[in-house]
Amino acid sequence: MIKRIPANTRHLAAHGWLNSFHLFSFAEYYDPENVGFGSLRVFNDDFIIGESGFGEHPHKNMEIVTIMREGTLTHRDSMGNTKTITAGEVQCMTAGTGVAHAEVNMGKEPVRLSQIWIEPREKELTPAYNQKDFSNIEKNVLVPVASGRGKASALVINTDSTIYLGEFEAASSVTHVVEKDRGVFVYVTAGSLSINGEVFETGDQARIDGESSLALVAVGMAKFVLIDVPLTKNSP
Repeated sequence: MIKRIPANTRHLAAHGWLNSFHLFSFAEYYDPENVGFGSLRVFNDDFIIGESGFGEHPHKNMEIVTIMREGTLTHRDSMGNTKTITAGEVQCMTAGTGVAHAEVNMGKEPVRLSQIWIEPREKELTPAYNQKDFSNIEKNVLVPVASGRGKASALVINTDSTIYLGEFEAASSVTHVVEKDRGVFVYVTAGSLSINGEVFETGDQARIDGESSLALVAVGMAKFVLIDVPLTKNSP
């Protein structure tokens, strides 16, 4: 089954300095029918204006992945890291036993990022941080950027999931095989993408289960995030 959720149904949290599309229940937005997809708990599409950002705040027992789309962000955390994250980079953080961090746009240009939370395999892991530049990813293939399934070149996360980026030229296609008891979440960040013949536009999302394979075809051009997750939720 492929469930299409159109862009105009996303929850928009407008805070002035931040516009955030919450694809799942998050913060003040709560919908008991929309609290995650398998072990995928959060996917926020964030737009942060210049000279603003998230002050220091805590997390625990979650794998947090940030995909930088546009601009530059400064990261500081309780592990002693001070990092600059730029467009094309991916950041992974294991919150584990507890970590506090701040993410600030110190420049004047806006920042766009996707923040993803996935439940870990186990609780109370040692906090950890890593980042990597994926700004020159290969086109027309699914590129694993964060994975707990031994994907070469991907950042390691402590969860039985894989996050892929796709940047496809017009009419380019790929087939993604779906293993038993796993689901696939797709979010289109630009362009149009056909999934098993159904077209998804910018801002649309797909939540897929019960399919053995997915035929992904760019309609025009397409940029998207694909997350392959176990359908059974953990409870950290």
